[in-house]
Amino acid sequence: MELRLLGEVELRADGRLVDVGAPRLQVVLAALAVDAGRPVTIETLIDRVWDDSPPAEARNVLYSYLSRIRRLLRQGGPAVRVERRHAGYVLDIDAGLVDLHRFRRLAGEGRDSRRDDDGRAVALGEALGLWRGPPLAGLPGEWVARVRDSWSRQRLDAVVLWAQLTLRLGRPAAVLAALPELVAEYPLAEPLEALLMRSLCAVGRSAEALDRYTAIRQRLADELGADPGPELRSLHRAILDGGLPPAGPDSVLPTAKVVAGPAQLPPDTFGFAGRGDHLRQLDGLLETTGDRPATAVISAVSGTAGVGKTALAVRWAHRVRTEFPDGQLYVNLRGFDPTGSPVAPAEAVRGFLDAFEVPAERIPTGFDAQVGLYRSLLAGRRVLVVLDNARDAEQVRPLLPGASGCVVVVTSRSQLIGLVAEGAHPLPLDLLPVAEARQLLAGRLGAGRVAAEPRAVNEIITSCARLPLALAIVAARAATHAGFELAALAGELRGTRGGLNEFAGVDPATDARAVFSWSYRQLGPAAARLFRLLGLHPGPDLGEPAAASLAGLSRAGARRLLAELAQAHLIVEHAPGRYTFHDLLRAYATEQAQLVDAGEQRDTALHRTLDHYVHTAHAAARVLRPERDPIPAALLPPQPGVRPEAVAGHVRALDWFTTEHAVLLAALDHAAATGWDTHAWQLAWTMADFLDRQGHWHDYAATQHVALAAAARLGAPSLAACAHRILGRACTQLGRLDDAHLHLRQALDIYGRTGDRSAQAQTHHNVTLAFERQGRHDEALDHARRALTLFRSAGNRRGEAETLATVGWCHALLGDHEQALVACGQALTLLRELGNRRGQALTWDSLGYAHHHLGDHAEAVACYRHAIDLYQDLSEYREEAITLSHLGDTHETAGHADLARAAWEDALVILDRLDHPDAERIRAKLEGPQKS
Repeated sequence: MELRLLGEVELRADGRLVDVGAPRLQVVLAALAVDAGRPVTIETLIDRVWDDSPPAEARNVLYSYLSRIRRLLRQGGPAVRVERRHAGYVLDIDAGLVDLHRFRRLAGEGRDSRRDDDGRAVALGEALGLWRGPPLAGLPGEWVARVRDSWSRQRLDAVVLWAQLTLRLGRPAAVLAALPELVAEYPLAEPLEALLMRSLCAVGRSAEALDRYTAIRQRLADELGADPGPELRSLHRAILDGGLPPAGPDSVLPTAKVVAGPAQLPPDTFGFAGRGDHLRQLDGLLETTGDRPATAVISAVSGTAGVGKTALAVRWAHRVRTEFPDGQLYVNLRGFDPTGSPVAPAEAVRGFLDAFEVPAERIPTGFDAQVGLYRSLLAGRRVLVVLDNARDAEQVRPLLPGASGCVVVVTSRSQLIGLVAEGAHPLPLDLLPVAEARQLLAGRLGAGRVAAEPRAVNEIITSCARLPLALAIVAARAATHAGFELAALAGELRGTRGGLNEFAGVDPATDARAVFSWSYRQLGPAAARLFRLLGLHPGPDLGEPAAASLAGLSRAGARRLLAELAQAHLIVEHAPGRYTFHDLLRAYATEQAQLVDAGEQRDTALHRTLDHYVHTAHAAARVLRPERDPIPAALLPPQPGVRPEAVAGHVRALDWFTTEHAVLLAALDHAAATGWDTHAWQLAWTMADFLDRQGHWHDYAATQHVALAAAARLGAPSLAACAHRILGRACTQLGRLDDAHLHLRQALDIYGRTGDRSAQAQTHHNVTLAFERQGRHDEALDHARRALTLFRSAGNRRGEAETLATVGWCHALLGDHEQALVACGQALTLLRELGNRRGQALTWDSLGYAHHHLGDHAEAVACYRHAIDLYQDLSEYREEAITLSHLGDTHETAGHADLARAAWEDALVILDRLDHPDAERIRAKLEGPQKS
């Protein structure tokens, strides 16, 4: 059986085509095939098939699809099948039978510089021959669109490398035969045009090469408003100077790489116009990278609000992204956000580490160490970094790569003099020249409409102060009323001018605010109200459900109004279902809310917003850790009009927290700053497990400091004690063990006065973990025993069960393995009764550890197997790998070398997939296992 994805989805059995069925069924098959041989969770399949809008019965529908796929696969015999495993569904198929995986294998051979050029070119040619059109052709969905774009970029990289190698082998005719068709598919791919021009020169057709340059220059101007990049311009000059020498076998050509790094650039700016000189100056950065042997090249783009700094940086980044095959990073630093919450460098660095998929357990706790890891990741790579909307040089410096090959573009209202003094290239951005402002309007409204009313166009440009943001808003208004004369629109705009105070420190903002006022007044009453309320939202962006709660609307109603605001260019849908807006517009919306909406109405909207996040976060937190004790500050029913989001399943809960991470932090800070202390405390509590699990320990500690201050203002000792306890755990994770003990002692003091024995017990359990981290196992055991006594006296069976397991582990660390077996055995009985499966898995691992050290290897193996089965059911991959490593140690000690190797290899597969540092330790065991 053979499965093809690089074109229409096709399944062939014994050479005949099998009808796969409806498009959605094909998406399910493709969603399994991209991870052929590896388990795909049911949640991941749902996300891939339905994106963010699964039907209510998604699981049942998916099960029926999987059943139909199984029947289809039976036509090819038993060699290919879909299996249900603990970690998900697996398409068990030889990767060589899937054209995507064959393509990747062959492309990898083509990139292997250890092979000779001829072999590499042959491999790449075979890889490219597998393509039959756009991959997953005709299938719907955002996931399909993303993978289609990714695979197409990989194909383009393979084409470029094949052509380079083929030219180097002295075969320009082969390149000329293949490239014209590919250039038609990728009409803006400058590397392809460069190779086609080289090939034409190599066969003596230099005039045609010059014609090619003229054609690509015109295409780039028409489609992107841009000029050719440095490589094409240099090639053009060389041909004009006498012709380029043929690309023979000794020619040195750069090697292409498959794009495997992050691609974080926001969408390119619609209707971008002008700024040709600035784009060319940025192009010059690429030509200077070789002149900086030790550092990255940096450009500092500065200018007033709304002048188009972000649009310029993003447009240029999209133009040159193929020059950075190792990835493109982007972060909006919100340096001048009206909410006063710029992105901390630590948050930005952590975001970049997440973009490179560094597992949480590999990320060091210290900020300096995280910066060092980030720079180590970029060393030797060619990455473009766009740092948007920076407040000052101090915010930027930790985010700068330390090695050459990378290019950084920073935008800011500040001139960033400190960076310029350190070698950054300054690129000040002024208001658009009149000609370029007219070009911007023509690009959005049509050249004929603009040419027909030159006087009105000039008045609009003047009214907008030549500010691109204001011009874009006016153009949006004009575009939605194609029958209006521009003179009428200019008159409407003229009537709104005057009487508005300018934003502090922003010269052209008086006219810009007039434009905002004019555009705002065109909104319907409901959309205008939502726009005003959006200015009160504390986070950097928000989703449709939060917008609905903010305004007290149905989700469908909010979606319609958000679409109206986006159509008017007053907000931007920067990701599907998520909205943000320029900080000038945010400030204007906030001012309008202050003017129009009564204080009680604003407070009610904020109350609804905080209720939305508290209740949704609480539900998600309970999904992530259902055994957690109830929140000490009980939630009141949400305000009327609040519709908390349904967060079903572990994966969706984790995804929700990940998406809303920055918003929740901003909401917590805003709540604490504006007197909503109960909400602030509750948000800190709900975020704790997520921040701990994902390794966001600096945020973990910071949120609990806010909770501690909120509890003090509320005069609530029990809430203060809880914050001290959680903060103690955060400090333990950060390695600040003295601080951890200080906070835990304070929690114990308060709980001692209030008489809350369960809370005292939990705190002693946290003290145990701190002492264990210090290697003080006797003291750890003492506090574990105290916790156990208190849990029992309080009748808290969950706490008793978990602490019994901890007591057993402490005994094992002290070498008292018999006592470890007793305590862990008692814990296991309780954990089973309570249905705490993760606790059972941890306890089985501890039992295996104790049996191993007592020499009872068969029993140790059985215990480890129980733990592994549970971890697989829970998708706890890291813990599964740790237990597999222990299992291998036991097999090795028992003299079963083959079984030990098998267990270690299974562990290594998981750890390599997680990029976990313990992988090297397992690899060392496989190379020469040592007795444990």
